[in-house]
Amino acid sequence: MSAQPKISARTVPRGPLHWRQLVEWLSEDGVISPEEARRTIARCAQAESAQHPLVRLAAVAMTRASDGKPLDIEALTQYLAARAGMDYLRIDPLKVDVAKVADTMSAAYAERHRVLPVQVTASEVVVATAEPFVGDWMDEVERQAKRSVRRVVSNPQDIHRYTAEFFALAKSVRAAQKSGGNSSAASFEQLVELGRSNKQLDANDQGVVQVVDWLWQYAFDQRASDIHLEPRREQGVIRFRIDGVLHPVYQMPITVLTAMTARIKLLGRMDVVEKRRPQDGRIKTRNPRGDEVEMRLSTLPTAFGEKMVMRIFDPDTAVKDLDALGFSPHDAQRWEALVKRPYGIVLVTGPTGSGKTTTLYSTLKRIATEEVNVSTVEDPIEMIEPAFNQTQVQVQLDFGFAEGLRALMRQDPDIIMVGEIRDLATAEMAVQAALTGHLVFSTLHTNDAPSAITRLMELGVPAYLINATVIGVLAQRLVRTLCRQCKEPDAETARAALDEVVKPWKISGTWQPYRPVGCVDCRMTGFLGRMGLYELLTISEPFKEQVTREPAMAPLRRQAMTDGMRPLRLAGALRVAEGHTTVEEVLSATPPLD
Repeated sequence: MSAQPKISARTVPRGPLHWRQLVEWLSEDGVISPEEARRTIARCAQAESAQHPLVRLAAVAMTRASDGKPLDIEALTQYLAARAGMDYLRIDPLKVDVAKVADTMSAAYAERHRVLPVQVTASEVVVATAEPFVGDWMDEVERQAKRSVRRVVSNPQDIHRYTAEFFALAKSVRAAQKSGGNSSAASFEQLVELGRSNKQLDANDQGVVQVVDWLWQYAFDQRASDIHLEPRREQGVIRFRIDGVLHPVYQMPITVLTAMTARIKLLGRMDVVEKRRPQDGRIKTRNPRGDEVEMRLSTLPTAFGEKMVMRIFDPDTAVKDLDALGFSPHDAQRWEALVKRPYGIVLVTGPTGSGKTTTLYSTLKRIATEEVNVSTVEDPIEMIEPAFNQTQVQVQLDFGFAEGLRALMRQDPDIIMVGEIRDLATAEMAVQAALTGHLVFSTLHTNDAPSAITRLMELGVPAYLINATVIGVLAQRLVRTLCRQCKEPDAETARAALDEVVKPWKISGTWQPYRPVGCVDCRMTGFLGRMGLYELLTISEPFKEQVTREPAMAPLRRQAMTDGMRPLRLAGALRVAEGHTTVEEVLSATPPLD
């Protein structure tokens, strides 16, 4: 709810909540109108229901008297918490220590009383309930836990869902630990169906199977881009990367983490026995919506065992349109014109994790029609895309980027994507492909767009060949976007800082920067999702003359900006001005302006 209603002082009731009583309270406190109360009572009185009163009233979609907006279940839960004089809590599973929670009470006890422990400290147990006027269970929990109980009010649907998930997970971890974490299987289908354990696994290993299933489903639900399984001296740690930031998720016995790693390696067709060298693998599975999701696996030997990272390529986030990627109208038009050119080299630059793969896949997906042959050489193949012909680099077979490009040239390609230009041989093949009438996309690791030109020169590509083939360079970064539900207008100082950045480019507008606040939707971080910042250099004739005459960074950058390139920091400042992100995010992600 946007504003808490003034709650009337009343005698605290006892016993289970009833929907009629809740409607009367809402009407008394002015949250809903008397007409809305009568309509709701008439509708709900038509039939009895076993649903919790909050769930039942949320389905009716009562409208708030103040602004006419519907009262959803979270708004009703917040109201109930205020009416009962308790704290409201939106359960965040990332902040719940599942092992401690499961030791506080049994699953049967939690389900019987419809409560869920969400935090355990040295002195108290915080328990979520949707029945704030029922407390006959508290004394027993306090005796068992030897701690005081503090109740909070939470959404009954969340309590029901997480009660099942948390206790099932704790049970699976205990079963996996009891079995010693042994797991073996001969072969697996390419598409791993979550929840369908392989019959060749021993029955004692079902705990490991269930924990791995939970891990993936949980990661998809939390919008994680990467899953880290990290062995430590005393225990194993699971962390998710969400919106570019790592969050601790779970701590478990090292034997269980080792068994999970072995299980995932088997599913990814990796060598389970080999733990002394890094390995790569791939798994395809399904998210809760039923869509296929690819995960790239990577293992690395560490001091305390084998560390695994799973990168998740969700089709909803891997291929986007230009607006969703974060292109401004100015750069979107120039990028569209660039990728429609019949031949030349287009480079995308930026550090690891800056979104280069998403930009390339999204762009190639747009131009990969039935009339053209789109072929790629990648290391590794980030995501299988049916519209492309994708080839995996295999260094052990002396098949690198240069050899892959040479082979592709005999495959009648129209558009070629090379995963990365790392050496002179690959650069020369890319130049050759562009000179013979192909459109070539590739990546480089440079800080900004003009640096890509000097990088090619450092590799040994002559200036005249760069001028003849390179048609554009896109540098990019990712920044977190502000949560729309809780962001607030920022102070005048932020506007003044923006004006200083934007002024030299004579860009006018009514700037309204915002600052992060934090709410239940964004886990109190103030940010939800990420967007790209782009610096697009298009090669003009004056720029080519500059490359030939004085290929130094300062004059190249000046000419690029004269030709319309907006630096990364300026692109970020415009996004701040539009209220999408913050000055701090932009300053931490972009190189300074010269």
